[in-house]
Amino acid sequence: MGMGRYIAKRALTSIITFFAVLVLTFILFRLLPGNPVLLLFRNPQLTQQQINQLSAQFGLNKPLYEQFILFIVNVLRGNWGLSFYYRVPVTQVLFPALLNSIILILPSTILAILIGVGLGVLSGWKRNTLTDMAVLSSSLVLYAIPTFWLGILLIMLAVRIGGIPVAGMLSIGVSFTSPIQYLGNLLRHLMLPMVTLTLVTLGQFSIIMRTSVINELTEDYVAAAYAKGMSESRLIRKHVVPNALLPTVSIIAISIGTVVAGAVLTETVFSWPGVGTLIYDSISRRDYPVLQGAFLIVALSVIISNFIADLVYAYLDPRVKYS
Repeated sequence: MGMGRYIAKRALTSIITFFAVLVLTFILFRLLPGNPVLLLFRNPQLTQQQINQLSAQFGLNKPLYEQFILFIVNVLRGNWGLSFYYRVPVTQVLFPALLNSIILILPSTILAILIGVGLGVLSGWKRNTLTDMAVLSSSLVLYAIPTFWLGILLIMLAVRIGGIPVAGMLSIGVSFTSPIQYLGNLLRHLMLPMVTLTLVTLGQFSIIMRTSVINELTEDYVAAAYAKGMSESRLIRKHVVPNALLPTVSIIAISIGTVVAGAVLTETVFSWPGVGTLIYDSISRRDYPVLQGAFLIVALSVIISNFIADLVYAYLDPRVKYS
């Protein structure tokens, strides 16, 4: 199978997956208990006629199949509905939150990749030594540690130290006189959630990279390189690490998509106004359109990341057949 057919097949699989996500997203949020109109207005004096009028206004009085068809058509048109709570289009609520999430996720993911891969190379290179044991144990702990627990622990530490913001994205009530002052305040608020997200993410990169390095060190070309007199450091740098990065590339690409969902707990703990916090708030408000939009963003990021991972891996590894 040629590269063109391979790409088309992977693209078709991604489209089918996205449609399945659309179906599940629509159904699951309709199964949540409670009447969204009553939760939205929280007025016990609403009459049944008023409830019916509000339901008609938001399209909740139509049969589910009509709501679903309308939902699919609107999503494809870029119209993601009107927020029940904010009374504005979902995109006006979702995209600013998505930008805030990117501000947190991008540096955290880059740091996690660099540190995790570096530790994995060191651990695999020094396998069965005290260094390997220390790195592997730390990686396993970080991989398994609950995000909210680590976040709360860092908040307690920051409160004890003092001077480090523990919530929000910017200081409330502060007027910034220059972009540098604004950026400085943003970076101070970014510190704790970024450290939290970096630590809970880097463990998986370290573990996978360590395993890949150890597997590569058992290959015949390593023994041949040693026989030719190549130094160990040069062998690791020039041959072992590039080959060991192949499976890690796939994990990195996939994690970039899943980290959007994984940031929900981090954003909630630190009150960071991103997609995670928006999802948490929208669940309690039964704001179906915002929830649907947020989960579609998460699903799209995961699907696109998997698609890119398939293409990159097939390009980098000639052993992968286009099938």
